Amino acid sequence: MSRYLEAFLEYLLINKGVSKNTYDAYKRDLNQFEEFLKKSIIEADSSDVIRFLSQIENKRSLNRKLSAINSFFEFAYKRDMINEKFKIKQAKIPKSLPKYLQKDEILNSVSAINLESSWFELRDKALILFLYATGLRISEALNVKLNDIEDGWVRVEMAKGEKQRLVPIADVALNAIKEYLHKRPCNSEYLFVNKNCEKLSRISAFNITKKYLNVSPHVLRHSFATSLVLGGADLRVVQELLGHASLNTTQIYTHIQKENLKDTVLKYHPLEDLE
Repeated sequence: MSRYLEAFLEYLLINKGVSKNTYDAYKRDLNQFEEFLKKSIIEADSSDVIRFLSQIENKRSLNRKLSAINSFFEFAYKRDMINEKFKIKQAKIPKSLPKYLQKDEILNSVSAINLESSWFELRDKALILFLYATGLRISEALNVKLNDIEDGWVRVEMAKGEKQRLVPIADVALNAIKEYLHKRPCNSEYLFVNKNCEKLSRISAFNITKKYLNVSPHVLRHSFATSLVLGGADLRVVQELLGHASLNTTQIYTHIQKENLKDTVLKYHPLEDLE
């Protein structure tokens, strides 16, 4: 790794305060680019970037790598490491509806878990219902501590940025949490723990939702937002609950709303009975 790349990664970590996942992704993508170049990354030009990106078919992967590369060269230009500033536009990705689950799918998946179950199963049930009830990112949910829950609300340390937000918790999720904590045999400040009473890992959380629902934890976040939008919730309220910095990020759920309106018209409009 060149010293220029090391300086940029140090800047991301110390000055920008990015998350470990973002740091690791930038490091991986930029290392890959520099290995492709077979020279220092500082010597690259726009044609090198295009040659590198032309190997990548998946547009999301392409845009992620391009974002890392553009960020590096902006950093390098501002610090006089390079004389010419260049930035390549990202590829357009067709808008697609996020995958989500219906309420009944989620409730049916945990219906067999009852008070007689092991504390592991009660934890799994509580985690699934908590994610669906709050729409938290999995990193946010796993950082929730017992004293973050009060009077039916959870105080969220946001994964992106330094702000906090408050999110209400549905009673069914609160009851599942109480059942789980009542049977949990260990003390920990964290809400969700493993067998060693340590904070549950992202991998373990993924395995839990995969086991019961065959989806990632993030699908429960989409399911939360989709349920609210289809129920008539204002998009700005959904934005606040999800912790989106921009309403543009929340706009994807308007497509679901439009599809629902279309289905309603097709089902109930009297002209649809005519052929």
